[in-house]
Amino acid sequence: MRRTSATLVAGALVAALAWASGPSTPAVALDPAAGVADLTQDLNQILSDPRLTIARAGVVVKSARTGEELYATDAGKLLIPASNTKLFTSAAAAETLGLDHRFSTTVLNTGRKAGSVLTGDLVLRGTGDPTMLAEDYDALAKRVAGAGVKLVTGRLVADDTWFDSRRLGNDWAWDDETAYYAAPISALTASPDRDYDAGSVIVSVAAEGGKVKVSTTPETDYLKIVNRATAGAETDVLIERQHGTRTVVITGTVADPYQEWVAVDDPTAYVSSLFRKSLARHGVKVLGPTVTGATPSGARELAAHESMTLGELLVPFMKLSNNIHAEILTKAMGRKVSNQGTWSAGLKVSTDFAEANGVEVINMRDGSGLSRRDGFSPGSIVQLLSAVRTKPWYSTWYESLPIAGNADRFTGGTLRSRMRGTPAQDNVHAKTGSLTGVTSLSGYVNSADGEPLIFSIMLNQYLSASPKDIEDKIAVRLAQFSRTAAAGEATGLRATDAGPAGDLECSWLKPVQC
Repeated sequence: MRRTSATLVAGALVAALAWASGPSTPAVALDPAAGVADLTQDLNQILSDPRLTIARAGVVVKSARTGEELYATDAGKLLIPASNTKLFTSAAAAETLGLDHRFSTTVLNTGRKAGSVLTGDLVLRGTGDPTMLAEDYDALAKRVAGAGVKLVTGRLVADDTWFDSRRLGNDWAWDDETAYYAAPISALTASPDRDYDAGSVIVSVAAEGGKVKVSTTPETDYLKIVNRATAGAETDVLIERQHGTRTVVITGTVADPYQEWVAVDDPTAYVSSLFRKSLARHGVKVLGPTVTGATPSGARELAAHESMTLGELLVPFMKLSNNIHAEILTKAMGRKVSNQGTWSAGLKVSTDFAEANGVEVINMRDGSGLSRRDGFSPGSIVQLLSAVRTKPWYSTWYESLPIAGNADRFTGGTLRSRMRGTPAQDNVHAKTGSLTGVTSLSGYVNSADGEPLIFSIMLNQYLSASPKDIEDKIAVRLAQFSRTAAAGEATGLRATDAGPAGDLECSWLKPVQC
C-alpha cells in the first residue's frame, strides 16, 4: 500500500518475473480424496519457496459448495492484512448503508434575501462525498447565482461537522502524510479525477522553451508551488508537499511530461477555496471571511448535489483499492449507526458486522489497511467471504472485486496484469493487499470442475523480492483443482507486459498507471 523509493519502483518496472509452477506429470484419474491430497502437496511445495523461510505465511482454502476446508496452514494466526481490510469495510458498508446510499453536498443560507442581496451567511455542508470534483462545486456555485444571489453580506461557512475533526487514521506513518493514498479525511473533500482520489491535487510538470512549466488539476492556488526543477535530457523529478504545510517543492530535471498526485493538508480549507472562486466566477461576491462551523438551525437550502450510489462507488473503491473511500465509508457508518462520524464508531460497526457473521480473529484500526496494527487471520477472512455469499448485495459486491488478468482497468483493477493466459484469468475475483513486507490475496475462484472455492493468502515479514508470484501460483493451482484428476502442467502466471512488481498495488503507481 505504501510507495517505496523511486529506485525500488524503477527496479520493479524492469524486473522480470518468470518461473514455472505445478507438477509436470500428465493428468491421471484419481479418487476425490487423492485430488485433495494432490492439491495439498502442490500448495505445500509452492509455500516452500525460500523467500518465505524467515517470513510468516497463512493460507486457507475452502469449498463454498460443501464448506469443506481443503487446505490450511496457520489458519488462525493474526497477520497484517494490508488492503484485505477493505473486504470487511466494504461488506459492512453494503450491509449498513445499503447499495443505494448516496452522499449529499448542499448549499444553504441564513438570514434573508432581498433582491440580489443575501443578508446572512452562505453555508457549504458536506457528508463526505469522495466523488465531488471541482466541476461539481462549480455547478453548485452556478445554481446559487441562478437563484438570483449576487452579494452575500455574511461569511462563507464550511460545515464539515458530519465527521469529526480528526483527519489522519490510527497508526498512519508520518512520512505518508503528504501522499495521496493517505490523504486527510473530511466531510468536505474534492477529487482531481474520476478515480476519485479524494483530498488530493494532481501536480503536472512539462518542459517548454527550456523551462519547466507547472500546472495543477484542478486549477487552484491553494497550494504554494516552489519550482526548482530544470529542463534536462531526462525526467528525474520529485514533486512533494512539505510536511505540515501547503508548499509543494519540485526538484530535479524534466524532459517528458510527468505528474504526481499530492494530498492537500486540509480538505475542508481546500474545498472552501475552490467553492469561493467558483462563486466569484459566477458573479457571487461574499463579503465575509471563510470560516468553519455547523449549519445554523433554520438555514434554507439553495442548491444540492448527490453522489453516485454506493453500489457504483464500490467499483473504483475496490478495483483500485482506494484508501480514502474506505475511511470515509467507515466514518459514514459510524454516523448512521451511532450519530458519530468517527473512526471508533465506524470501526465498531465493521467489527460488529464481522462478529455477527462468525468472524473471530480480527483487529481493525482503520478501514483501509494502511495501519500496520490491523490484524486478521486467513481463517477469519475466509469466514467473512463465506458468510457474505448469502447477502442480497453479494452479487454487486462480488463484481467489484478485481478480476485476474482482465486488462480493463475498472474490471481487472489491481489484478489486471496478473495471471493472464492461465485458468485463473477472468476466473479469480479477489482483493489484493500490499505494504512493504506484506502481501495478501483473498477471494473466490472456480475450480476446473466448476466447484466454487474461497481462499485467503497472507504473506508477512519477507525481506527479499516480493512473493506476489506465490499468491498467483496458488490461485492458478486452485483454478486447476479437480477432485478426480491431477493438475497438468501450469502455464506462466504473468503476461510479459505485467507492469511493476514489488510491494505496491499497481493502481497506486499513478504516474505509470500499470
